[in-house]
Amino acid sequence: MQNQGVVADGEKESAVSIPISGKESAVSIPISGKESAVSIPISEKESAVSIPISEGDDWANFADDDIMQQQSAIHAEEAKKVPFVGDKEPLSMLAAEYESGSPILLEKIKVLEQQYAAIRRTRGDGNCFFRSFMFSYLEHILESQDRAEVDRIKGNVEECRKTLQGLGYADFTFEDFFALFIEQLDCALQGNEDSISRDELILRSRDQSISDYVVMFFRFVTSGEIRKRSEFFEPFILGLTNATVEQFCKSSVEPMGEESDHVHITALSDALVLAPFLSSLLLPCCIVLVTMTFSIQNDAFAFSGC
Repeated sequence: MQNQGVVADGEKESAVSIPISGKESAVSIPISGKESAVSIPISEKESAVSIPISEGDDWANFADDDIMQQQSAIHAEEAKKVPFVGDKEPLSMLAAEYESGSPILLEKIKVLEQQYAAIRRTRGDGNCFFRSFMFSYLEHILESQDRAEVDRIKGNVEECRKTLQGLGYADFTFEDFFALFIEQLDCALQGNEDSISRDELILRSRDQSISDYVVMFFRFVTSGEIRKRSEFFEPFILGLTNATVEQFCKSSVEPMGEESDHVHITALSDALVLAPFLSSLLLPCCIVLVTMTFSIQNDAFAFSGC
């Protein structure tokens, strides 16, 4: 259960207690009638986040949803400090971050160290699974130059396009996303006029205009697969939410920023027939219990705990 904000009223001013992740449990912020904004320090090394407060606001009347929205604003501000795809870091840094955590978790990180030497962090903005998978898969194509795999995945992408059309989606709602993903696949193959290097792949993965489009491609593919096989996915969706399959796709799959669960991962894997690739790609998800993917070359994986 998430921590709830607690509002305490005084005679001249009120205060709101906002739960903060990490080592802090909450930050108590006094609000006076003349203040137009509050500044919330997140940690000793980070600058404060300023949240505007109107003069007429009465914090005593704020609901939990209002406090959660402000908490989300703080987290969104912090997420912007992390690039969409980060540079390689030694896997030992992950162990250091969790050294005071669960001994079981530390043992699982040791299992990762038997195969991988480095991690790449991805921004924890709700798109972390799709974005980290995007980078890992394209990096795999770039390093392996597996033209047969590119041809195979293009065929599956075409089937996904037909699935969306059969479900009543207009082409203009998804075509640009599909076209950009195919373009990235072609650019990962060397010998083409538009071929790219690994450095260029990293830059493209950090370019929001490209990265977000590829994320949306994966979201449409995932949504189409869930809708097409609604009877299969419905029991799993009911285990997550009370929404119908259609509502789930509209609210938790297609919108940017919605976090992924096992339903998303299974649907994407099945739609693009990625089981052989994902069987190794998603191993760290099962080991560390956070969203992460990694490179097929067995030296690094992209990681995010969103």
